[in-house]
Amino acid sequence: MKKNKISKNWLNKKHRDPFFRQSRIQGYRSRSAFKLLEMNNKFKFLKQNTHLLDLGSSPGGWSQVARKKISKGKILAVDIKSMEKIDKVFFLKGYLFDPFTYEKINNYFEKKADVVLSDMAANTTGNKNLDTYKTGELCLKAMDLAQKILHQDGVFLTKVFMGSIFPEIQEKASKCFKKVVKYKPLSSRQESKEIYIYCKQIS
Repeated sequence: MKKNKISKNWLNKKHRDPFFRQSRIQGYRSRSAFKLLEMNNKFKFLKQNTHLLDLGSSPGGWSQVARKKISKGKILAVDIKSMEKIDKVFFLKGYLFDPFTYEKINNYFEKKADVVLSDMAANTTGNKNLDTYKTGELCLKAMDLAQKILHQDGVFLTKVFMGSIFPEIQEKASKCFKKVVKYKPLSSRQESKEIYIYCKQIS
């Protein structure tokens, strides 16, 4: 009974969320689409000819935003989960850190990528500290990949949760990129420890 009550409260809260309602109205697959829209308005990294890699793409909200902004570039979405087709977005299903997946990513772009996005998060276990740490590990691995495939002036934008691993992420980002900015979109839930790190220009 208690579990059902919690689930009902969660659903009620979700449906009261203005960003959730707007995502349904505007046809976005997730409310996180508004986070990317806001961050692009601030940092202006999505352009017509952008070559973009979207990591942890399912269900596709960020790829939808990218598709509307990018008309002449290339978009590759990668996730271990399935994702419904989006016009002119190539989807690769696979474990990101498998050598085969990396080879596919590397071969997709005819040149170095302009933007690497990562909205990846570890599967929740109920232990918030552990979940935060595991998501941080994904962030560090995504940063390693970004360094390999981005051109010199490229952009890496990643989700991270504030926790014990955050100083390591921040230190690595500062060493790998010339510009590093922490940013919390208005569409991020206020109570969430989620923030994003915008990185530009490989050091």
